[in-house]
Amino acid sequence: MTQTSNPTSCKVVSGLGNQATSKPVGLDILNLDDHAYDRALSCVHCGLCLPVCPTYTQNGLESDSPRGRIYMMKGLADGVVEPTDNVLKHLDLCLDCQACETICPSGVVYHELLEDTRAKLKPKRKFKFTDKLVQSIFLYGFTKPLRLKLLLLPVRIMQKIGLYKLVLKSGLTKALPNQFQKMQQMLPDDGPLWERGLQAYYPPTDNTVAGKPRARVAMFPGCVGSVMYQDVNRKTIEVLQHLGCEIIVPRKATCCGAIHHHAGEDKGARDFARQNIKAYLNVKDKPDFIVNNIAGCGAGLREFDHLLRDDAQYADQAVDFVSRVRDVCELIDELDPPTPSNRVAKTITYHHACHLLHAQRAGDPPLRLLKRVMGLKIVPLEEADFCCGAAGTYNLTQPEMAMDLAERKIRHIQESGASIVVMSNVGCAMQISSEAKRLGVSLTTEHPVEILHQAYLG
Repeated sequence: MTQTSNPTSCKVVSGLGNQATSKPVGLDILNLDDHAYDRALSCVHCGLCLPVCPTYTQNGLESDSPRGRIYMMKGLADGVVEPTDNVLKHLDLCLDCQACETICPSGVVYHELLEDTRAKLKPKRKFKFTDKLVQSIFLYGFTKPLRLKLLLLPVRIMQKIGLYKLVLKSGLTKALPNQFQKMQQMLPDDGPLWERGLQAYYPPTDNTVAGKPRARVAMFPGCVGSVMYQDVNRKTIEVLQHLGCEIIVPRKATCCGAIHHHAGEDKGARDFARQNIKAYLNVKDKPDFIVNNIAGCGAGLREFDHLLRDDAQYADQAVDFVSRVRDVCELIDELDPPTPSNRVAKTITYHHACHLLHAQRAGDPPLRLLKRVMGLKIVPLEEADFCCGAAGTYNLTQPEMAMDLAERKIRHIQESGASIVVMSNVGCAMQISSEAKRLGVSLTTEHPVEILHQAYLG
């Protein structure tokens, strides 16, 4: 039986109603701007979002649904709800998967309200030491490829000399805090000792139009992508070269800022946005497209216009930047490529990354391209569009819910009969792989571009 609770099961400021239809003056605990506040007012509380919300589906609590959280965020903004531990618990449990936005008939842009609320609440909050440490590692270590390489170097050395497996067998890692155990589980089993960088320029190799490139494409390699999944970056470039594109990789490209934005560190996210705009647009020959192959990064890049909407110097440039952003499958689909000539004899199933399907509304191109690959058998996946629990750093901050969602996803993958699950997000791949390993389930994760590379280039 579905369990329900009061959506504002929290401390209410006495003497104040909660039915305001315009933003009250002087009561706003959050100091939300009018843009964010309007997001709350546009919700008509119809409840269509409830069955697509992963947290509500898991526990049946109204407070853990988009509708319930909007009640709480509006109450905070109106000054009728205080940011108690109970309120913060329900807001923190949101994955920010944006499935509610896809289904919403009123067009509520829920994630903007949630992220602005989190940013405004963060200075008022106290976090555990381990939470602060993990967040610092991600904010200041994972967002710089050089720092990430240095962080991984001891692990890579141990992997190369065989010491890493001995450490795992010894059980020493079980002495680590839970969040660090999860980080260890998500590490790839092997990889280069020191990942080499990409070139600054790659010319087209085939399918040019009258000898000219079909498109000038700027590659966004990503932070984790540059260090742990550089092979996917190289295959992305090679497929685009084969399809007649010239590729540039701006040397001053930096983090997309998504980790900062989701963590309520909007100043850092805005700084990254400005740096990337300068790196990609302040050049002699602007790229036709800015391509990425990590759904989380792509969603972050497409937030630049929102982040910089009040920046007089960068607002227009941010709109220009966002107009050029494409997921790699989205771009390949736009190029209307020829049918691949090589057979790929595999049976796969496909998981929709939330940040591609919901945040970017670009869920169709990967499947459309994969269906053109000869020999590839795609079997349906139940709840293919349901979050796997990765959600950026969510699987570290909310491990119990993240594990429940991963187990649900892995169960459906097993039921599909496929041993290969394809997805367009490195975060999903790390989450599903690590949880499958924990559960003793044998499966392989692949990116769509890896299959397309095999289909086009053998």
